[in-house]
Amino acid sequence: MPKADAINAVPVQAPVPWSVAFAVSWGSLRRRFLRSLITMVGVVLGIAFLAYMLVNDNIVNALVALRNDTLNVILQKNGVDIFSGKGTDTMMLMLIGLSLFTCLVGIINAMLMSVTERIKEIGTLKCLGAQDAFIVKTFFIEASLQGVMGTVLGVALGLLVGLLVNTFAYGRFVWSAFPAFLVVKSVVVSLVIGSLMSVLAAIAPAYWAARKQPVEAMRVEE
Repeated sequence: MPKADAINAVPVQAPVPWSVAFAVSWGSLRRRFLRSLITMVGVVLGIAFLAYMLVNDNIVNALVALRNDTLNVILQKNGVDIFSGKGTDTMMLMLIGLSLFTCLVGIINAMLMSVTERIKEIGTLKCLGAQDAFIVKTFFIEASLQGVMGTVLGVALGLLVGLLVNTFAYGRFVWSAFPAFLVVKSVVVSLVIGSLMSVLAAIAPAYWAARKQPVEAMRVEE
């Protein structure tokens, strides 16, 4: 009896290191480059909009603070209310919130579709002995990588567009009163928000993938 138990017993498996999970996730992204690119485009545009709005707000407030008559005329021509002073633009916050929510839904949707398409792959991995923790790690890293890379590209794009638009509109005034510290702060805030949002969006698909049972997964029709 003890011998039979020893034969039938499933050996305890060592946890897979994060480095191995990262390598698997990176390989998956490379194999699904087009889908990953489509997912990142949504993140890039949303974060670019966030970074652009923050940087634009920093620059415009700095220009208003100069109290230059010539510049004030240009600001008013561009629709800036120079008499309102600094304040929170409710419409801007609503637009930013909407863009971030769109990014969040986009990442979750793309990863849930990825899980659905790879049901048999998940089932095969589990039949070969992959633990739930390994499945969670690989899908979590894959979604996070897409979000973080999209965030970095989006911040760079938003910063570039913000600088170009304001330089075209206000010329040399932008650089004579350039709020470097505030712009850097806005860039950091955009990076942090985008990265945290991407990580949070990766949690649900990762756990959903791990909950798939091998028998259920292998039964799915191609």
